[in-house]
Amino acid sequence: MGSQGGFGQSKEFLDLIKSIGEARSKAEEDRIVLHEIETLKRRITEPDIPKRKMKEYIIRLVYVEMLGHDASFGYIHAVKMTHDDNIHLKRTGYLAVTLFLNEDHDLIILIVNTIQKDLKSDNYLVVCAALNVVCKLINEETIPAVLPQVVELLGHQKEAVRKKAVMALHRFYQRAPSSVNHLISNFRKRLCDNDPGVMGATLCPLYDLITIDVNAYKDLVASFASILKQVAERRLPKSYDYHQMPAPFIQIKLLKILALLGSGDKKASEQMYTIVGDIMRKCDSTSNIGNAVLYECICCISSIHPNPKLLESAADAIAKFLKSDSHNLKYLGIDALGRLIKLSPEIAEQHQLAVIDCLEDPDDTLKRKTFELLYKMTKSSNVEVIVDRMIDYMININDSHNKTEIASRCVELAEQFAPSNQWFIQTMNRVFEHAGDLVNPKVAHNLMRLIAEGFSEEDDTADSQLRSSAVESYLRIVVEPKLPSTFLQVICWVLGEYGTADGKYSASYITGKLCDVAEAYSTDDTIKAYAISALMKIYSFEIAAGRKVDVLPECQSFIEELLASHSTDLQQRAYELQAILGLDANVATNIMPMDASCEDIEIDRSLSFLNGYVQQSIEKGAQPYIPESERSGMTDVSSFRSQELHEVSSHALRFEAYELPKPVMPSRVSPIEQSSSNELVPAPEPSYHAEMHQVASSVPSVSDTGSLELKLKLDGVQRKWGRPTYSSAAPSTSNADIPKIQNGAPQLDAVSSSSSKAVSYDSRRQQVEISAEKQKLAASLFGGTSKSHKRQSSGSQKVPKTNIPAAEKSHVAKNATSDTAVLERTPQPPPDLLDLDESAVSSSAQSVDPFKQLEGLLDLNQDTSTLTTSDASASGAPDVMSLYGETTLNVQSGGVPNLLPAGRDEANLLSGLAGTPDRNGHGENTVTNPTQQLNKGPNAKESLEKDALVRQLGVTPTGQNPNLFRDLLG
Repeated sequence: MGSQGGFGQSKEFLDLIKSIGEARSKAEEDRIVLHEIETLKRRITEPDIPKRKMKEYIIRLVYVEMLGHDASFGYIHAVKMTHDDNIHLKRTGYLAVTLFLNEDHDLIILIVNTIQKDLKSDNYLVVCAALNVVCKLINEETIPAVLPQVVELLGHQKEAVRKKAVMALHRFYQRAPSSVNHLISNFRKRLCDNDPGVMGATLCPLYDLITIDVNAYKDLVASFASILKQVAERRLPKSYDYHQMPAPFIQIKLLKILALLGSGDKKASEQMYTIVGDIMRKCDSTSNIGNAVLYECICCISSIHPNPKLLESAADAIAKFLKSDSHNLKYLGIDALGRLIKLSPEIAEQHQLAVIDCLEDPDDTLKRKTFELLYKMTKSSNVEVIVDRMIDYMININDSHNKTEIASRCVELAEQFAPSNQWFIQTMNRVFEHAGDLVNPKVAHNLMRLIAEGFSEEDDTADSQLRSSAVESYLRIVVEPKLPSTFLQVICWVLGEYGTADGKYSASYITGKLCDVAEAYSTDDTIKAYAISALMKIYSFEIAAGRKVDVLPECQSFIEELLASHSTDLQQRAYELQAILGLDANVATNIMPMDASCEDIEIDRSLSFLNGYVQQSIEKGAQPYIPESERSGMTDVSSFRSQELHEVSSHALRFEAYELPKPVMPSRVSPIEQSSSNELVPAPEPSYHAEMHQVASSVPSVSDTGSLELKLKLDGVQRKWGRPTYSSAAPSTSNADIPKIQNGAPQLDAVSSSSSKAVSYDSRRQQVEISAEKQKLAASLFGGTSKSHKRQSSGSQKVPKTNIPAAEKSHVAKNATSDTAVLERTPQPPPDLLDLDESAVSSSAQSVDPFKQLEGLLDLNQDTSTLTTSDASASGAPDVMSLYGETTLNVQSGGVPNLLPAGRDEANLLSGLAGTPDRNGHGENTVTNPTQQLNKGPNAKESLEKDALVRQLGVTPTGQNPNLFRDLLG
């Protein structure tokens, strides 16, 4: 550190301030500040920095922040300084954090405990410093932490502490009114404080409270008037005087409060007349603060119940303001005059010359304020002069905001006080022409509505003259170049509605002008839309009047251009115009009535005009409409929606699990190989979409199943813990549950029908919860879901019958006539053949383990035997994969290919599949002659070795490469 400079700061700091003050450019100043930031970053992190130096560093950080640079690296050091016991360091730290942090900063939580401790300090300077931080940094969440201590400080012996406590409560009320609603009575008590500073601080929260609810504080009118009288009589200490005015800021606040309390209340106002009049007489008009108090008195007089003497005193004060050479006092006079006009309009007439002088003043602020006064002074006798002045001023200014405001005021005044129709139209034309697109679109719509409705409800002649004058003026203006878009919209609308109404102008002349406008502004689709709509109205009126319509060549080319437009709105308008040209007079009159733009449109929300058509359709056999809330079978709708979503998602990014592999051509595979493989072979893609429609149609309705719960679907997911499986298949049933086979179709006896009712709800619920993977699996194995389910949900569906080969007929007849092969079973979803983990209910006879048979393929010394069950000894189990070899691809009426064997019912196939032995060697039916089945296809031993190698490498067959297991599947 260098030698000490003034105010106890180092010479280095003073040189910094001097160099910044002498900087000749912003770039040079930034360079000096950035160098200072690097210096502070290096020094502030040094260990064992003396507190005096740290205090200076914090002040220099404040200076850096004041110049607009980031000093956040030093915030934490300012927070640490607030913890210091030294009063100078603590106040410096508090000052820094109030400048550095905001109420939502993360470091606020670090100083809350310090604030709580300092609010209880015996040193009132520490308490005041803490209260300053409370007003600045305490947010809504931390108010409860310090509120009790702040309320306690309202009774502190030091007036400075009480004053700052009132200010803190006021701040709490501004941040969170609900947190201090129960403490509002404390403000009334502090109003009677012995210290004028505490009383003056209380006026601010009371003003906010009175603004919200005036009636709750009517009882304080006398108290406020008494306080104001004491202040005006100089009973306060001399320290509160400012430029020889006794406590002027307290007077101003009290006058604002009295203006609120006396508004519309004669009784309360009478208590104020005397003191307000005394203050106006005693005010020193030679000083700015005296004029400020005088202006506040005028505002109070204009708010409370009128008093003639006070109004006269206010008018004299306004005259002094307006005659002053100071622009500030003239501004006060214009503003005060605008307030008094509401009570006494004749006051403005006394100061007309002064107001006109303000209009010609070069001060733009004073000129705008004067136009506000003129706006309030406007009436029928002076509207022309005032509006002309406003338009001239609008033409000469470049401020778009003020231009827009003045344009809207001109329109409003012209609508209210227009002396004639011609003047009104001319004024509107000038406003739109010079204000351009800055005019609010609502103004244009209001103008069109005003022209359509007219000024008089009884005198139609005046309205017709208004519209005729508008048409004439617009035909003269339309030829001018570069007209605003909003103005052109109004012109096109008026010409279309009333261009031919009085018969003065022909339809050809008006349509030609409209086409010229559209051609001149060919890039504006809005103007084109207004022009084509105007043409449509004119041609409709001509057709309705029975006159021949001659479409000009330029109009025809314009229509053809819009017919090929990229805008669908313009295309529709052009096609509608073409359609109208071919209508007769009666129809044209109905769809385009003359001067009907202001008629109310009644909307029939119930569409009652369709009742006759609906009744006629129902009589012809159409189904009546059922509201969505009363419909049944909503599950079907949701199923179709889910199908659509699935089809849409197939063209986008997909985040679900990989799909099942694409199928190969059907081939003969032995039941043993089929049961031992864990790979899923789906159906071809067209069959899958067809099966989706079948499944959607077979989903039960909501009335049948009740509310369906959303559950996590684990179908098709490999189990990672426990025994491996791919799906949670339905539990297998015993042999007694297999349906009887008669004439190639399953038949249910009385016992099976009762059991079918018992499981109908479960089977339907399982059908609803079938996942996409299971549907693909069903399509690949059975050509679709079980028809027994379809038969439950839709009894009207029938399986188409086809020709049955002779060998199959004899086989079916043999099964149907054999008593030992007749088994009973309730219809349920087909068992999951790949779920080798869950064993089926075994029969009494011993069966063969299929895995031992597969091991025999690798070890040819082991012989495979054939065992039969006692129930199925008379009939052999069908060859599952041989069915695919005999499959004929029949396309049903819906275009869905039938992958089942011709004439073979699915239940018969299921009864054969149920006989496949499981992993534990149990089976329901007999596998006959497995040696003969194993001889089909390629070498099974080589296929299994390939399968094992693929599984070790972790390869999963996909639709892109479905030939990985072609050898395995034959």
